[in-house]
Formats: sequence, structure tokens, C-alpha cells
Amino acid sequence: MSFLQVRNLSVRLKKGPPLLRRVSLDVAAGEVRGLVGESGAGKSMIGKAVLGILPPSIEVTEGEILLDGVDLLRLPLAQRRRRIGALCALIPQDPLTALNPSHRIGPQITDRLVDILGWTRADADRRAGELLAEVQIPDPDRVLRSYPHELSGGMRQRILIASAFAAEPKLIVADEPTTALDVTVQKQILKLIAGMQARHGTALLFVTHDLGVVSKVCQRLSVLYAGMVVEDTSVADFFAAPRHAYSAALLAATPKYTDPSAGLIPVPEAVISAVQAEVAAFDRSVAHG
Repeated sequence: MSFLQVRNLSVRLKKGPPLLRRVSLDVAAGEVRGLVGESGAGKSMIGKAVLGILPPSIEVTEGEILLDGVDLLRLPLAQRRRRIGALCALIPQDPLTALNPSHRIGPQITDRLVDILGWTRADADRRAGELLAEVQIPDPDRVLRSYPHELSGGMRQRILIASAFAAEPKLIVADEPTTALDVTVQKQILKLIAGMQARHGTALLFVTHDLGVVSKVCQRLSVLYAGMVVEDTSVADFFAAPRHAYSAALLAATPKYTDPSAGLIPVPEAVISAVQAEVAAFDRSVAHG
């Protein structure tokens, strides 16, 4: 059985339009699943729904989120938070804003282990030092005493990765974890995440715009448009022969780094019109029961 099962998940703004439209996907233990699509497609919304961190203005209207066989949406709030805290973690998008600028690095890794998971302070401190060494940060003791502004963007992102893996979660949501970094550092961070995931056997839900990233780190992927999954397939099959016209157009629009002179190919208007018609038809079918 898959460790994470999302079934017919629908999310909307309260008294507003739908943001996710009966999304279904599975993530097996130790698997890396990519979520791809343009901005606003609902990729990060899925991750936030799984982690229980949707904004107050957004509500889940139907569906199931099963984590190791237990539907999170049927649990009382306190139990849901404890289960998510014990089994899941997040690698956020922006390392500058994700870390508290007024706190040293050490407590930002260890407080969750102590306060939520009940570790002793000594064990948590030791674990933090081990993790910083694992993410290849030199002089971990000095870094644990540092403030975020004293570190580079790449080091801050490595700290967020270390923090995510600290309690040995079974599932990590990586929400575009390389977006705020330059290209050279992006490559290092992707290699680091892939290595950590393989060593720890953690399932990974990887949100990204970059199909190149998907090809390197993911086994399966879901392609989203306007909160609807238009294709769910293996990465190998997607790059060999995408089934949906929108998926094929996204793949064609990817810059060809082997040919710098090649122009960018935008997604054709006809494809956008067709997939928008699919979304509209889906909404009509839901409205009529």
C-alpha cells in the first residue's frame, strides 16, 4: 500500500472558486513523485493540504488524505497535527524567509525534536550536529551558533534540508526548494536532496516548475492544470511519450540547453483552450451532481 494516498481531494476558497479539483495521487514508501505545472496550477496547494497548513481562507470540501492508511481529514485537529508532525516534514521554497532571523540556527533544528517529538536536548543537539555534517556544512558547531543572516543562501537551504530530515520522517514535501538559488547552487542542492532521500529511504513529494529537475530526481509525476491532474505517469513514460496534449506542450516548451540558439516554444493557444474546456466540463459535471 502507498504511504500517502490522496483521493478525490477538492479545495476551494471559502465562498470562492475551486483551487483543487478531485485530485488523486499515490506516493509509495521511498518514492519520489513530482508535481509539475505552471504557476497557480495547485502544486503547492496539494503539499499544504497534506501537511495541514492551508491558509484559513481555504477549505477542503471533499476527499481523503490517507497517511500510512489513516485519513488525516477524519482525525481531530490535535491528533492530526501530532500524526503529521511525527511522520512528515517540509523543505520550503525560500531559505531566507523560512528561518527566523532572530533565532540562532541550533534551536531552529532542535526545538521541534524536543517540543513536539519529546527528544532530550542533548540528543537533539547531537542530532543537529550530525545532520549539518551530512548536508556537507563545514564546522557544524559554529553554524549552529550562527544567525541566518550570517550564512549564504546555499547554506541556509542545506540547513532547511537537515531540519526536514532531523526526525527521520516518512514523507517530505519539497516545495520548489531550489527556486531562490543560483544555478550552480541549485545543482548542488538537488544532488544533496537526492542523496539524503536515497540514504534515508524517505518518500518525497517534489513540487517544481522544472522538468529537468523531474528527470533527475523523480520516479513518477503528476501534471496539473488549474487544480486538476491531467496526467499521472512514470517519469520514463512522460519523457518518452506524454499522453495529454498539455503535457506534451509543457515538454516542448522546456528550453533546450544543448542548443542555445533554439527559440522558446510557448504552449499553443489551442492546447490552453482545450484544457480549459476540460476544466469547465469537469466543473459542470460536479455542479450537476
